[in-house]
Amino acid sequence: MTANASATSPSLVIPQLIVGLGNPGSKYDQTRHNIGFAAIDALADRWQISLSENRRFQGYIGEGWGPQQRKVRLLKPQTYMNASGQSIRAVTDWFKLPPQSVLVVYDDMDLPVGRLRLRLAGSAGGHNGMKSTIAHLGTQDFPRLRIGIGAPKGRPVERDAVSHVLGHFSAAETAIMNQVLEQVVAAIALSLTEGVAKAMSLYNSLSLVPNSPDFPDQHSQSEPASV
Repeated sequence: MTANASATSPSLVIPQLIVGLGNPGSKYDQTRHNIGFAAIDALADRWQISLSENRRFQGYIGEGWGPQQRKVRLLKPQTYMNASGQSIRAVTDWFKLPPQSVLVVYDDMDLPVGRLRLRLAGSAGGHNGMKSTIAHLGTQDFPRLRIGIGAPKGRPVERDAVSHVLGHFSAAETAIMNQVLEQVVAAIALSLTEGVAKAMSLYNSLSLVPNSPDFPDQHSQSEPASV
């Protein structure tokens, strides 16, 4: 099967554009909510793809080659989280990419630190970046990779959830997230060569969560921003 046939086969979803969601600016760097940006940086480093700012696309974008010489584009929208879809739609329109070829990587409080979840489609699940993406692409039928960032313990108030996602990982969590990003790169690489469904079957069961029930849930807090 040729690369072009693989990309268009209804039973084999091969990403052509990989998007990491986050907020621009140094004060949001390395926060939980920006793990999508960290994933794109890890991919760019592994595949030696340079990212540069493009005003037309309202983001940082790079084009290069993934495993088995698969052509791929990487995107970090700079619109702030709530308007991520504007940047994504600008890229898909310009390169005439179908929504099903867009793989979106983002944080998920419903998953513990150390877990990944790939899906071929689905709702926004309360994530504002995904709400914007779905609205601008006009469909929920595109693959996404959720990276677990854990939830604030015993804090049901919304403002505490905001502080949590805009906070930083603890030292123990950071060590695990470094391993998680390695698995993210591996999962996406497999998606490019054998399809998202194959990567789902191997990586959705992966857990890097420590066995100890006393795994710390420490994080520094940042002032609220667009989430």
